[in-house]
Amino acid sequence: MDDEQVGGWIDAKAAAERLGVKPATLYAYVSRGVLRRRHAADGRRSLFDAAQVEELARRGKPRRPPGPGELAIESAITALGADRPYYRGRDVLAMAESRTFEDVAAWLWTGDDEAGGEPWRPHEDGVAAAVAAQSGLPAGLLPLDRLQLIVAALAATDPLRHHLGPEGVVATGRALVSGLVEALPPAAGRPPGAGGVAERLWSRLCPRPPGPGGGPLRAFEAAMILLADHELAASTVAARVAASVRADPYAVVASGLGVLGGPLHGGASYGAERLLAEVARPAEAARVLGERLRGGERVPGFGHGVYTSGDARFTLLMGLVRAAAPGHERLAAADAVLAEAERRRLPAPNVDFALAALGAVAGLVPGAGEALFAVARTAGWLAHALEEYGGRRPLRPRAVYVGPPPA
Repeated sequence: MDDEQVGGWIDAKAAAERLGVKPATLYAYVSRGVLRRRHAADGRRSLFDAAQVEELARRGKPRRPPGPGELAIESAITALGADRPYYRGRDVLAMAESRTFEDVAAWLWTGDDEAGGEPWRPHEDGVAAAVAAQSGLPAGLLPLDRLQLIVAALAATDPLRHHLGPEGVVATGRALVSGLVEALPPAAGRPPGAGGVAERLWSRLCPRPPGPGGGPLRAFEAAMILLADHELAASTVAARVAASVRADPYAVVASGLGVLGGPLHGGASYGAERLLAEVARPAEAARVLGERLRGGERVPGFGHGVYTSGDARFTLLMGLVRAAAPGHERLAAADAVLAEAERRRLPAPNVDFALAALGAVAGLVPGAGEALFAVARTAGWLAHALEEYGGRRPLRPRAVYVGPPPA
């Protein structure tokens, strides 16, 4: 038996791969007391406690002091692991494979497995106002642009929006998410869906039903779960700042929506969607990627600031898309892009690319990925708002002044 396997110890290469860090980071963890190390029998190699490495991988990277441009906020909602997030300690991949979006949203809000069971319904007068408010909008407007108007109309018609206790916010959250979905126009005049949140949103973003077996809809709902929260992403910071000054839940969501569409955040899914749409045939993948790289453009759907060794959310969602539509022509185009990206040594694909592949295979309307992202992330924003409502002081970052001396 190899020395590395004796007593559950593994070498530096295996430990670094499991944690998704560079080998030098392992020794930084040792110096900080995060990991135990011992020398191998040959005296030349370092070995690490496999159980401790596994625990650290599941828990996420140890906290460090905030760096430039970062704001440290204590939260019990989401931990970022080596390749995936954990919602209140639970693996998001496992939740995406077996739970409904409502279950996961309720878990984020309350930590209670029983809180998501009842049907979610919007306030009918709010939906009517939101539909009327869209009457003069251009026909080709992307769904995310509509959602920003919808949330304002829903807020204006809810007299209970200022009830910021936990039960009130959870009730508002159910109605708000449902209202965002119900006020979107049905795709191509389809009858609106009548099931859960995912099925109803599908009918707004796809001109055809999910088909027999429900595979595409399962992938669609899994995507919502995978995107429901991601710790302190930019839109979540905006949402928390709003909640910290006691803005109501609608204003919290409006704050998040205002940030989400940036091309370095939720808008990246739209960028990946447009990238894949340019590849009409698999043979065009090399040209499309080559032109973007030659122009100095960032290739959307590849690389991640947190999951530097790969995004497990991509792997799960892409697998569900493949299972739902094996042999689909748009899958061939997606695979050609993935192969070309690997040939050019681009970073690993992320969940935005899988979301774009889902949209292409399912025939979702343009901008559907952004809208799915926004509705899903509403659950996370409200979870973070609940934490802030329980606090006592506003979030107030301070600037490091570098201008001319005050006169």
